[in-house]
Amino acid sequence: MLTYKVIELGKVTDEHIEETLNEWTAKGWRFDGMQFAIRESSRRPAMAFVLFTREEGES
Repeated sequence: MLTYKVIELGKVTDEHIEETLNEWTAKGWRFDGMQFAIRESSRRPAMAFVLFTREEGES
């Protein structure tokens, strides 16, 4: 069974995204995608959701 993990990033910088990707892939999760929430008043994302998956039973 496929299990999903969603990580919310309130501070969207390349450093924070990189840290999150490295941390969770080291724990056995596979990167599945990323979604950004953007305010209308700014082009810069206000937050990001990083999506990971793994098969149930994997560590």
